[in-house]
Amino acid sequence: MTRANNDKAMHRGLLRWAILCTLPGIASAAAQSGPAVEPRATATRPSTSQRATPQKDKGTMPYKLGKVIYHNPLASAEDVKDWRMEGDAAVTFPNKRMRMANHRDPGEGQAANFVFWCPRDFPDNIAISWDFYPMREPGLCILFFAAKGRNNRDLFDPSLAERTGQYQQYHSSDINALHVSYYRRMFESERRFHTCNLRKSHGFHLVCQGADPLPDVEDARPPYRIQLVKMGPQVHFAIDDLPILTWTDDGRTYGPVLAGGKIGFRQMAPLIAEYANLTVQEVAASE
Repeated sequence: MTRANNDKAMHRGLLRWAILCTLPGIASAAAQSGPAVEPRATATRPSTSQRATPQKDKGTMPYKLGKVIYHNPLASAEDVKDWRMEGDAAVTFPNKRMRMANHRDPGEGQAANFVFWCPRDFPDNIAISWDFYPMREPGLCILFFAAKGRNNRDLFDPSLAERTGQYQQYHSSDINALHVSYYRRMFESERRFHTCNLRKSHGFHLVCQGADPLPDVEDARPPYRIQLVKMGPQVHFAIDDLPILTWTDDGRTYGPVLAGGKIGFRQMAPLIAEYANLTVQEVAASE
């Protein structure tokens, strides 16, 4: 066979291959005898035994934990005998954990909410951590920290306005504080899209947000270890070692950087939750 005939035969073969590849049901058969084709990659979900477990790299955190300066198991009434309740609530210990629930009808709105303060004043540069057990929804939880009366007065100074758990008394009255809200399940907008919010007061300044990974009560498997770090102008918030939000106060936009002060737990009715193993540690910047 001449070279011209060879070229014609090759051309006819390629043409037949192109036609076959356009016909339904024939392309797969043609592929077995035709030119090699790069197969399409197919994603496969690994089995449970093959899935990697994420590692929590605490070494990347911008701070290191130091000496424990306060620990409270929150296991009995004796543990909180000197704490101060603002509002009307029941504090019980049915599981040797501090359970808090509103006394007043949730229909009373803000009047049904409350804050429970640890009486101790803490310095700056601390990590606050506790075990959290959500028990009933709807509602919302808050941690107040670096809380003081304005003009550097003690939080319990009798010259300050009365506080009874109503939110505006804490963000727009005569105290300064930072507070982080988590397990926000009170309103429909909060239940459809879960976030943790960090605010600075005096004023109602929302300074940072992060996603809330906690499930609803029916799917919760507590305890969840929650940690709040306040280190100078920096605030870090984490749940089960998962970083949720980080914020640095510039000391100008929302007033001077807050330093030490008291800490307190707030709940919105009708939420019920339990708390245990409250620990406060010194922190320092990582080298």
